[in-house]
Amino acid sequence: MRGQLDNEMGKIVVDEDVLAKYAGSAAVECFGVVGMASVSMKDGIVQLLKRDNIRHGVNVKIQDNKLFIGMHIIVAYGVSIMTVAENLVDNVKYKVEEFTGMKVGKIIVCVEGVRVVN
Repeated sequence: MRGQLDNEMGKIVVDEDVLAKYAGSAAVECFGVVGMASVSMKDGIVQLLKRDNIRHGVNVKIQDNKLFIGMHIIVAYGVSIMTVAENLVDNVKYKVEEFTGMKVGKIIVCVEGVRVVN
């Protein structure tokens, strides 16, 4: 599915993969976020994704012209998970809404792991 905006000048169509990559990039900029996580359902193994594959840690659905975003993250050891998650939601919501012009309906943050950062 694709995000679509109509205005007086025409139609703008944005693919979900583009939205996921942008949301993932906004997420890893947040303090306390080590990176995005990929979860193997078969093995139950969590992997830290490299910058090139950041999109795989983000799920984007579009319903009623609103974005619903699910994020799988790994946080740094010693930080408040609630504070990191709240900061992430605020940052991603603001940046995605500014980037697309679409409203974000909900952002769900799943913390998949904790890493010690040197």
